[in-house]
Amino acid sequence: MKRKIHMELLATAVFAILLTLLCALFVFYGVYRKQVIGDLKADALVMKNLHIFDDISDLHPDAYDLNPDTLRITVVNANGSVIFDSNADFSVMDNHEGRPEILMAAKSGEGSGTRRSTTLDKNLFYYAIRLDNGRILRIAREGDNIFALTQNMMMTVVGVFVLLFFFCIMMANYFTKNLVAPIEQMAENLSEPGTQAAYKELVPFMNKIRQQHEDILKSSQVRQEFTANVSHELKTPLTAISGYAELIEHGMSGENTERFASEIHKNAARLLTLINDIIQLSQLDGGKKDVEYRDLDLFPLARECVDMLQMNAQKQNVTIRVQGGEAPVFADKQLMEELIYNLCDNAIRYNKKDGTVTVTTGIENGHTFLSVKDTGIGISAEHQERVFERFYRVDKSRSKATGGTGLGLAIVKHIVAQHGAKLTLESEQGKGTEIRVEFSEALKQHEIETAKQRQEVHAERSENGSSD
Repeated sequence: MKRKIHMELLATAVFAILLTLLCALFVFYGVYRKQVIGDLKADALVMKNLHIFDDISDLHPDAYDLNPDTLRITVVNANGSVIFDSNADFSVMDNHEGRPEILMAAKSGEGSGTRRSTTLDKNLFYYAIRLDNGRILRIAREGDNIFALTQNMMMTVVGVFVLLFFFCIMMANYFTKNLVAPIEQMAENLSEPGTQAAYKELVPFMNKIRQQHEDILKSSQVRQEFTANVSHELKTPLTAISGYAELIEHGMSGENTERFASEIHKNAARLLTLINDIIQLSQLDGGKKDVEYRDLDLFPLARECVDMLQMNAQKQNVTIRVQGGEAPVFADKQLMEELIYNLCDNAIRYNKKDGTVTVTTGIENGHTFLSVKDTGIGISAEHQERVFERFYRVDKSRSKATGGTGLGLAIVKHIVAQHGAKLTLESEQGKGTEIRVEFSEALKQHEIETAKQRQEVHAERSENGSSD
């Protein structure tokens, strides 16, 4: 990062130096040209006011002490014919009527220009002025064009560039350190609560990093708690199985063999249920890959689930029923069956004797919903936000008695999240609980758009393959 910032600052500085030098060169040449033309104008006005070139008989180069290397004087008739030139034989010179400075002088009284003289093969600055007798007096002076001027000043320009370049290297290094140092300090102290962003532009980035850092710590804590809870939950039935098996092995069961075998079977079944729930939860955590979304009706699925749980409900002296009507959703059938089963099983386990469980499906306010309501023990307000956590139990003794794994509602939460649905819980201690799942069309629209994009990509690949 430091190197990149340093190089970008240096490149910007070099570009700025070159641009500044180029602009300065053009400005300097403009000032230089303006000064030369001004000097020529002053000379021409003096000559005009002194009427030096009014009498044609006096127009002889030898009569004037002129330096041919610095100044050239030309007098032109109104028709453009040259009648005097201090540096060349005017009798063989071309007509000057078309020269830009002559045209301007004839029209407005004065004119100037810069070009290469075809007569002398030199770059000249020209200034022309109209005399009182109608003739044109033109004074020219040899000078450098912008390229020659640049060549003459090359050593100076290069020297200035080198000095500025090294100065920019030092300044770029200084600014880079000052720019990066607060960011590095912020990165080192990011985990400390009082650390502030070095620049306001970094506040969203810093907040995002902190949030991700907190999420990582939270996830790590959840994994540690999950590992500890899994170990504990697996250890309990395994210990029971091992204990009863040891009693039978040493012939200490006596007439309790059947009861011990029953306990072994019950704990083994609980162990298998726990392992299956853990596997399913792990799949949902990583994003289940074999999900098949399709149009379903929750009502018949709810009815099948209720029929499956009738025997469990009867053992608990709980009445379970389905009501409502058609409830179309775009979802995975297996996951919907798991969702309904876990909600109903949880409602049965934590119900009262002679209690009821009511499963309702339907459409409300344009959204399909599923509701499982029981008349059980209810959940106090302080526990309601945590009941969907893994292995969280409001009444641990009741959970062990009913054989719950503590993962049912956690599985429900993950299934709801995977389908983009909304999960709500309403409960009052001693009166019962209602868990409601509300579905939207967002998932279906997303899947339709994704399928369309896949088809377009496949069609494009097919076209490219056929063209090859």
